[in-house]
This record gives sequence, structure tokens and C-alpha cells, in this order.
Amino acid sequence: MSGKLSRCTYKTESSPSIVSSACVGGKTEKQGPMRDYFDKTFPDDYCGMDTYEQAESFMQKKAIELCLDKMCAKSDDIDFMFGGDLLNQCTGTTYGVRDLNIPFLGIYGACSTMAEGLLLSSVMADNKVGSRVLAVTSSHFCTAERQYRFPLEYGGQRPPTAQWTATASGALVVSAEGNGPYVRAVTIGRIVDMGVSDANNMGAAMAPAAAETIAEFFRDTGKQPSDFDAVVTGDLGTVGSRIVCDLLLRDGFDIRENHKDCGMMIYDPEKQDVHSGGSGCGCAASMLCGYFVPKLRACEIQNILFVATGALMSPTVNQQGESIPSIAHAVWISSSKEEN
Repeated sequence: MSGKLSRCTYKTESSPSIVSSACVGGKTEKQGPMRDYFDKTFPDDYCGMDTYEQAESFMQKKAIELCLDKMCAKSDDIDFMFGGDLLNQCTGTTYGVRDLNIPFLGIYGACSTMAEGLLLSSVMADNKVGSRVLAVTSSHFCTAERQYRFPLEYGGQRPPTAQWTATASGALVVSAEGNGPYVRAVTIGRIVDMGVSDANNMGAAMAPAAAETIAEFFRDTGKQPSDFDAVVTGDLGTVGSRIVCDLLLRDGFDIRENHKDCGMMIYDPEKQDVHSGGSGCGCAASMLCGYFVPKLRACEIQNILFVATGALMSPTVNQQGESIPSIAHAVWISSSKEEN
């Protein structure tokens, strides 16, 4: 059965293919355990640019260029592009892609942006609106810190629940035709707000949204956690990962054996001072594009449920005492078009 399964879940008819993907990272990512899965890493967080903001835009453009090179394509071969980041007005993206001449749709889902871009690209390809659709996103530790928290020079102490915004970018292209991996279904999340107002504890704020979307996907599709090699959350970190497993267990879904969190994968907590783990749009994007998609393409794993999560906050409303609304979108990606 394909098509709309519920208000939130859509099962693709043609199983669009992720035909190419690429990711780049910064200095901290180069020092982490996933260093070999990046297509390129930079020796410093300026990436050869004059400012951190320029560096983030440069990373996005580089990720796109590497992604297109892998499929022997040019920017003119892409029908549409979805892109966004964490900065005001998504300037990391707009300045990064402005010279590519690709029809562009800017999106904002905070750290869930890669899942949002991937599901929109897949639905577009599945309905033959575009034959090749690109999704890209990024984050940068230095740009995010001074926008959402404090100037870097302030040197404020970070609490144990805080996460480290990844300096990374990921890009992928979805096509109506290809040899996989394939997007089999998507679930669009609802905004969930459980009253968490601590901007240094985003894992706790985002975990309920992740749990709701994952449970919705399983109920709508009839799938179980055991049908997947991994249920991959975006960047809940150590705190949020414990919470999402507990919440889903109460709903009758046990993901503890196959749950993986990109925020816990990208860094080494014993050797790198990242507290609760990684975060940022580039965290989930780089782990998906650099690690999971190649493993699916090589059939080393068969199925993942990719669930990137986002805290839909701004520093202004947070300082006014508002809580943090959160969102999570789910994408079922498989090495096969058939049930396996």
C-alpha cells in the first residue's frame, strides 16, 4: 500500500532513490571517531574564510559540489533544492548556494532540517515534480554559540546537559530513479512542547517530539523496531536518548537494542569535551550522508528509520521565559525497494 497512510505518514509509490550524498566537517569532527566517514574535513573552523559565517556557507557549497561530483552531475542537472541552517534568515544556506543557479526553497526545522529536506525531496520525486532534488543543511559551533548563547570570548561554563554544535554540512540528491538506497515512507512530525525552557538541555526538550513521531510511524505503517537495523535520532545526546527510549517503552515500542543517536556517534565523550554529545543541523546531516547512506548502498545494513529532531527556539523568546517547542520528522530508508 502506498500513498497517504494517515495525517502524518506517507508511503512512497516509486521508492525514490538517494543517488548521491556527501559531507564535510571541521576541526573537532576531524578529531572524532567518525573522521573517516567525512568526505573532507578542515584543519580549522574558518575553513580558509575570513569569518565563521562565511565558513559555514563555504561548507555547504563544498558539500553540494562533492555530492554532485560523485554522480558526475552539475548544478544545472538539479531541478530543485531544499536547504536551511540555524542562522537568522538561513543565511548560512543562502550565501552558500547563491551562485549555483538551482531553483531554491529555503526551509527551517532547526536540527531536524535534514530530515525535513529529505522527506520533501522524496515526496517531490515520488510525485514526479522533479527528477533530481537536492537537500542540504549545515551548522557551525562558533556561529551557533554566539547567536543562541554567548559570544565566544565570554567563556561561560557549560552545564553537563549542554551539547556541542557540530561544525559540519551534509548534502544529498534524491531521484525518481536510481539504485538505492530508497526512501520508503516518511512521517511529518507535530510540534511538541513539554515545558522545558533550559536552552542548555535541548535533548530533554526534543525527546518527546522524537518519541511521538517514532510511535506515529510504527502505528501507521505496522512496523516494529525489530524491523530496522537502527532507529537513528538526530542529536538527542546522552540525556535525550535515555528519555526517548523510556517514553517509547511506555508506548509499547522498545528501541533500546537498535537505537543510535548521531549526537552520540560523532564525538568521543571520553577524549572530547562535548558534555552530552553533538547537536546542530550538520550533526545528523553528516552522519546520514557520510555513514548511514553508504552502508545502506553497500547493503551492510538493510533498513533505518532516520528521525532528526529540532528545537524550534530563538534566543529572544527563550530569554522572555518561553519554553522550547520541538519537532521531529521520520524517514524510512531501505537498501531495497521490496520488503526485507
